[in-house]
Amino acid sequence: MKSVKSKPLPTVSAAPIAEGDALVIGGLTLRSRLIVGTGKYRDFEETRRAVEASGAEMVTVAVRRVNILDRHQENLLDYLDPKRYTILPNTAGCYTAEDAVRTARLARAAGVSDLVKLEVIGDPKTLFPDTAALIEAAKILVKEGFVVLPYTNDDPIVAKRLEDAGCAAVMPLAAPIGSGLGVRNPYNLRLIMEAVSVPVIVDAGVGTASDAAVAMELGSDGVLMNTAIAGAKDPIAMATAMRHAVLAGRLAFRAGRIEKKLYATASSPLTEMIE
Repeated sequence: MKSVKSKPLPTVSAAPIAEGDALVIGGLTLRSRLIVGTGKYRDFEETRRAVEASGAEMVTVAVRRVNILDRHQENLLDYLDPKRYTILPNTAGCYTAEDAVRTARLARAAGVSDLVKLEVIGDPKTLFPDTAALIEAAKILVKEGFVVLPYTNDDPIVAKRLEDAGCAAVMPLAAPIGSGLGVRNPYNLRLIMEAVSVPVIVDAGVGTASDAAVAMELGSDGVLMNTAIAGAKDPIAMATAMRHAVLAGRLAFRAGRIEKKLYATASSPLTEMIE
């Protein structure tokens, strides 16, 4: 039996789909609206290949779990060039405001970034955020000059309070972290988009490309994901699929979908044929 060489996966330009349609977060301009994580891959090389296939320009890294601080050991930043990618340190694994603030300060002190994806977890089973501690930590870090992107639940009130605290974006969950359930409450996400003026990045719960497209079609400014790509049977192919999905969802949102109707409407005009 002959072996068949696999064809290269198609790619999509990360350029803005329309003039002025780039994603701007805290003064940072991104052409790609997909942000990807770097955990759960087999090794740093697979991480690099998946990030490259995704077309993402911003990459989030768990400071407590992935080495980006010690340059004397194998370091993720040896595989992801900080000149090519915007590194977004995150405080994954922190259960108190104090821990989260300390972790963000460590990343900045190591020269990684003033950006921080702020996570303060309230429950180890659901990994839902502790919103009170999240707001507390956000206020501290904003005062210290951090550009704060908080992972939060899909609560419009909390989202507004995070914006009022000075956060550069809000990142509501679509479903529990790593669940792959997709967007469970599109109505709350829409309410959040109405409540805040900063970018809304859907974070957590995406399972496949259609989930990412749905999030973007709702009007989200971007999507952040990790497990959906890293946990796929073929992470590189899934990263490519997510790249297409986010772009397609954004295009569909900007195009404006047709109104839903109960009855059929003929595609062709109902006019008499001219003989």
